[in-house]
Amino acid sequence: MAQATPNHTQTVSGWAAHDSSGKITPFNFKRRENGENDVTIEILYCGMCHTDIHHVKDDWGITKYPVVPGHEITGIITKVGSNVSKFKMGDRVGVGCLAATCLKCEYCEGSQENYCDQVEFTYNGIFWDGSITYGGYSKMLVADHRYVVRIPDNMAMDRAAPLLCAGITVFTPLKDNNLVDTKGKKIGIIGLGGLGHVAVKFGKAFGHHVTVISTSPIKEQEAKVNLGADDFIISTNPKQMLEKKRTLDFILDTVSAKHSLGSYLELLKVNGTLVIVGAPDKPIDLPAFPMIFGKRTVKGSMIGSIEETQEMMDLCGKHNILSDIEIITTDQINEGLERLAKNDVRYRFVIDISGPSSHL
Repeated sequence: MAQATPNHTQTVSGWAAHDSSGKITPFNFKRRENGENDVTIEILYCGMCHTDIHHVKDDWGITKYPVVPGHEITGIITKVGSNVSKFKMGDRVGVGCLAATCLKCEYCEGSQENYCDQVEFTYNGIFWDGSITYGGYSKMLVADHRYVVRIPDNMAMDRAAPLLCAGITVFTPLKDNNLVDTKGKKIGIIGLGGLGHVAVKFGKAFGHHVTVISTSPIKEQEAKVNLGADDFIISTNPKQMLEKKRTLDFILDTVSAKHSLGSYLELLKVNGTLVIVGAPDKPIDLPAFPMIFGKRTVKGSMIGSIEETQEMMDLCGKHNILSDIEIITTDQINEGLERLAKNDVRYRFVIDISGPSSHL
């Protein structure tokens, strides 16, 4: 279902899935010429997200093949449109999930454009000109400057890449619940993966007592020693869960597998809040009594606005917060996707797009 318009004249080398097998192979395609509101970016690195797996395999039934995944993109600007004033050639920048929004609804005007009902994403979306969007598993990207953020000079470009999805996904709920500027709260992080490990780093940097909640006892040392968590709860241990009842002010649920929220809600104090950022493919169980008897709130959250993403990046530069990653080459993309599906990564794969590959 590949689609392009007449101004798509730039041939780009990339990597795409062509059917629901999900196998990624080299793929040459066209990108648009740099427009007046655009910047052209030489891609250096692209993080690998669980969403990439769902799209290449068409798990959600929405994939437009061929699909070029990737929405955790860092690179260098090589061309700037005439209407662009905040970026220049040579700038270090990042592109996350957003490619286009309507720019005029209440959410766009209120810096919540990620909730615009006409939002189109960096890949598998339909851009303003009617073309299918292709993501960061490619050598070059043309992006509207309004959906681009600056990467602070002190941040490594490879380790910054996952912050553009995983990072902003966990940052925004913390900001929305006044946990960025207010210190001393007790917060819980369910799941210690690509999202969870960044959430722990944010929680500690912002001055909170951080508890990791996991089904895996082997992750306790990782949580406490490597990431600095203050406490660790094995969620399958009834005694531990009971001992920690009503101890947390806030919980961030990063788990993407089906699970029940009931026992986790009991960890919250009265008036506590649990925010869901994982995306299970089946409905989760939400018992009423833990909410009713604790006056607790359950909310959802999806990435963040460009303004919030830039704020997050600047804070990451200030606090030296970076993702823990494994670098892979473009020849290893399929292996990376297979390992990611098994959660066999600490904690995020990042593809070295600009590095050597036998396919190029």
